[in-house]
Amino acid sequence: MIDSDQQLAIGNRQSAIRVGLFVTCIVDQMWASVGTSTVEVLRRAGCEIEFDERQTCCGQPAFNTGYRVEARRVAERFIQLCEESNAEFIVSPSGSCTAMVHHYEVLFSEDEKWRARAHAVAARMFELSSFLVHVLKVADVGARFKGRVTWHDACHGLRELGVRDEPRTLIKNVRETEFVELDNSDACCGFGGTFSVKYPEISTAILDQKIEAIETCGVDAVVSGDASCLMQIGGRLSRIGSKVRVMHLAELLASQ
Repeated sequence: MIDSDQQLAIGNRQSAIRVGLFVTCIVDQMWASVGTSTVEVLRRAGCEIEFDERQTCCGQPAFNTGYRVEARRVAERFIQLCEESNAEFIVSPSGSCTAMVHHYEVLFSEDEKWRARAHAVAARMFELSSFLVHVLKVADVGARFKGRVTWHDACHGLRELGVRDEPRTLIKNVRETEFVELDNSDACCGFGGTFSVKYPEISTAILDQKIEAIETCGVDAVVSGDASCLMQIGGRLSRIGSKVRVMHLAELLASQ
């Protein structure tokens, strides 16, 4: 959450807020429109965007699989790049990657210097909807999408960052959009990174409960803040012949 000093600085400024975009691996490699939509939304909200092409992974796959030494190396690189940036804030269209950056201090529990550097970077790091609502104080970005949509609460965004009301507030301000609450919106989709690869049968069983709820609520699209969850959900919807599409929150907010 933004601290009081950051909020005071925003309230007193006259120029655009400079934001560094952390686009994430999946968006970069598989879902580029999420990245471009994020830029569009942030610019519409009055931000100046900086993108460092040298950025790589946040280190979450290695961290979650137990490879802490390797995760530390990736984290060090991420921290160094952020320190070189002139951006006041770092924004990502991913709750899971944002949560990972907030975990960086754990990787440096025995190194006070690196732990302090990790803490400073985490203080600048925000998930997209949280940044819009809490930092910019924006609830309406001028979006328009004709249809019925529901929201899937991705695990990391909800449980580690506490992001719940922010995306719903933004969605409810999208013109011509009818929001429908999902029965098990806070239930896992079964992806869990390498979990879905190691335990495909369990992953699919968890996912099918989510799919049933989505199909039952009669929507045109299911929206979420993590591309990985949407790939998991979208793949299953496609296989069963569903007409429900998946959309990242950034794509919905960029719609006009």
